Amino acid sequence: MTQHTHVTGRPDAAGRGLDRRTVLRGATLGAAAPLIPATAATASAGDSGRGRRTAAGSASFRWLGTAGWRIDTGDRTVLFDPYLTRFPTGLFTGAFDPRTPLRTRPEAVDAHVGRPTVVLVSHSHWDHLADVPHIARTTGARVVGTETTYHLLVALGVDPGQISVVKGGEVLDLDGIIVEVVPSLHSRNKKCSYFAPGTLNAPPATVPSTIADLPEGDTLAFQVTAGDGGPSAFLMGASDFSERAVRGLSPDVAMIAVPSSTSTHRYVPRLLRALDTPPVVVPVHWDNFEIPLSGSPVRDPQMDLDGFLAQVHKAAPATRVVVPDYRTVYDGDMRPASD
Repeated sequence: MTQHTHVTGRPDAAGRGLDRRTVLRGATLGAAAPLIPATAATASAGDSGRGRRTAAGSASFRWLGTAGWRIDTGDRTVLFDPYLTRFPTGLFTGAFDPRTPLRTRPEAVDAHVGRPTVVLVSHSHWDHLADVPHIARTTGARVVGTETTYHLLVALGVDPGQISVVKGGEVLDLDGIIVEVVPSLHSRNKKCSYFAPGTLNAPPATVPSTIADLPEGDTLAFQVTAGDGGPSAFLMGASDFSERAVRGLSPDVAMIAVPSSTSTHRYVPRLLRALDTPPVVVPVHWDNFEIPLSGSPVRDPQMDLDGFLAQVHKAAPATRVVVPDYRTVYDGDMRPASD
């Protein structure tokens, strides 16, 4: 972590990040269970964690399903991979159709996103990008993503001036919200391949109209530090990573995509080690994202969530694991926020 501080303007590891991680780790030592209530920690550890967060800034987190998150800090909202329309493609019924038309249901999207100032996009597949054009056009939010994301969004009617193209390595100060852009990789299936690879370095020949018209376009991860000294969250949109790129990030919370295969060698232990064993891990992208965002999440049968949780516990027994729910608002320690 300290290797970044002298050149990037990240919060000083010795003065802020490690102190907070020590507090978080003390409050969660030995805990590894889903949806642990806010009262689960000991009184002294819980008080320490909350006192540190109050002094340093605060944030709240809402899981938007799939890989998506809404992060609120003060009067600002950051979205990551917000896919809320969740239209059927046949993916979960064995009848996947790449020609499925793109669509957005404004009533489904607007109910969850608030008034975002920034939208972070990990890659351009439909279950990450499809609702971003509507969000950008209706809220004026700045979109941060790859060159492929840029070309697709412009073709879909987004003002080019709203889009910030990044490659990975950038550290952006967005009105006090620090966004570190991390080069990353897309997950792979059992054959070490995946749907719709490819990049765009020019506008598409026609306006994208089907899910096959949205290629991956390279993949990014992001680390967001919410407010002055607030919690840092590592956000993934796919279940692979560049070990060298994430080394030293040391997030307070890691939102980690659950893999659908074992094609990435030692995915969980390598990632946790590279991230300096985050105090809190939140599995994402394990739900059926073609079911409306209501009720409790339904598992994607291709995702071995239980196996993932077991691997996290084995590799990092002191890490607290929070299996998120759609209806819960979490505080900066990923505990259900008080009413």
